[in-house]
Amino acid sequence: MSARETILGRLRQRLDGPLTPPVSDFSVMSGRGWSREERLRRFTAWITSVHGEVIHTPRADWTRALAKVLADKGIRRLALGRAHPVAAEARAALAEAEVTLVDADRPVDAWREELFFRTEAGLTSTGGGVAETGSLWLWPTPDEPRLLSLVPPIHIAVLDAEAIEETLFDVMERHAWGQGMPTNALLISGPSKTADIEQTLAYGVHGPRELVVLLRH
Repeated sequence: MSARETILGRLRQRLDGPLTPPVSDFSVMSGRGWSREERLRRFTAWITSVHGEVIHTPRADWTRALAKVLADKGIRRLALGRAHPVAAEARAALAEAEVTLVDADRPVDAWREELFFRTEAGLTSTGGGVAETGSLWLWPTPDEPRLLSLVPPIHIAVLDAEAIEETLFDVMERHAWGQGMPTNALLISGPSKTADIEQTLAYGVHGPRELVVLLRH
């Protein structure tokens, strides 16, 4: 028997029996007990602390807030899906606006150049938010592909206030992530940023330089 096997054998045969993993109720990762108002406050504070922009809007009037964002930022080409209710409502509201709506529900090869060089913003729905870290979570679909939130310079995300959970563990448990996940699950905690060796912070190097969250109440 090698020295390694001898040591491991002694560890396994301690006086209290074989080694077993400790029992956990996952209280370290959940059970914050925050109210709805506290979840909203923490989410907003964290995501804005890293240059994310949060715009509060009534659910019935959120497309008006969207139109204002597009006008204020000079966005003339907006990429979005078709099937999701968020995309469908946006398309209906912007039908007469001076904004070109770019279809995202198609193979990337069909619109690669348009996506990378001529699309100014992407609009997506969200699965919800995480108050503890100020994060959005997205499950990309063929209708709302991953590139929609990663490539355009501005990402506009629509989030419902009641969908903000306390922690990531709470999100995973409530939505049964263990029962099946998409190819990509995205966690977004602000616009893309990086810093070189001199610690010069730059936005938009690896993704959108701006993140706008339309928070619907």
